[in-house]
Amino acid sequence: MTGPDDLQRLAFEHAPVGLVLTENRVIRALNKTFARMIGYRKRELLGQSFRMLYDSRDDFEKMRDIGLRALTERRDYCDERLMLRRDGSRIWCRFRAHTLTPDAPLNRMILSYALLSDTLPAPALTRRERQVVSLLARGMTSKEAARELALSPRTVEDVRARLLRKFGTRNTAELVARFTGLEI
Repeated sequence: MTGPDDLQRLAFEHAPVGLVLTENRVIRALNKTFARMIGYRKRELLGQSFRMLYDSRDDFEKMRDIGLRALTERRDYCDERLMLRRDGSRIWCRFRAHTLTPDAPLNRMILSYALLSDTLPAPALTRRERQVVSLLARGMTSKEAARELALSPRTVEDVRARLLRKFGTRNTAELVARFTGLEI
């Protein structure tokens, strides 16, 4: 007979989204879906810092700060982001976080990752382009994205225009749809 604990473990392990329990941005538990999504074996990720899933230390540090206010105030945060896979390719995910420690949100969190796109369309994005497209995908205006990134609105507009040209899209909605695989 299967008990409630067995059912909970089964649900966690086979959930259709990637699930991760973290402590101070270190992976303490994860399911098979997350490991498969990122291209690692579970045992290779346990005890590892999330730093390994970002292009640079700077990207890793900036992502830390993006949802802190929401986690402190509401315990929850959601966005869409690029994640680095083991093979160096990137995937586009819907990311959700729930903190179990709102006074210090990063101490212990439950994270979920839903794959939006298996691969990103070529050409590759620069770090700044990834930051801007991620914020635009969250529905931010250029002014809001500029504030978030401590840039001028003009700089964000220049990056957005470069992205539109690079991907042959007519507007921000088409650009975001290109990354999420949505039809518009």
